[in-house]
Amino acid sequence: MKIGQLAQETGVSVRSLRYYEQQGLISPLRQANGYRDYSPLTVHTVDTIKLYLNLGLSTEQIAGFLTCVLRNKEAFCTEILPIYERKLTEIEAQIQQLNQIRGNLLDRIAAVQSERAEEDTNKE
Repeated sequence: MKIGQLAQETGVSVRSLRYYEQQGLISPLRQANGYRDYSPLTVHTVDTIKLYLNLGLSTEQIAGFLTCVLRNKEAFCTEILPIYERKLTEIEAQIQQLNQIRGNLLDRIAAVQSERAEEDTNKE
């Protein structure tokens, strides 16, 4: 199948598919005219890539275990659990930072509202 058909079947842009190819995640055959020719199995590969991207993993991380998960169950791919654990640690740190920023914003909102209320009181 050509790249446009693969894009249509997977909902992934042609640009992204070319990027996946550059990253070594998918590899089409080349026809004599230079066109990419993808195996029907590439649809499953792209769907798998999308799953891991939606978990927040990078294409570099995915490349490290993609072959394994395509051939085996995820539980049998020893390289995946440490990646999940690192990603979870990153997300927890981001959540902590966002909660701190949220608290700071709530404090500023309260301060501004208090100043406005004080000004309104003084105008009366």
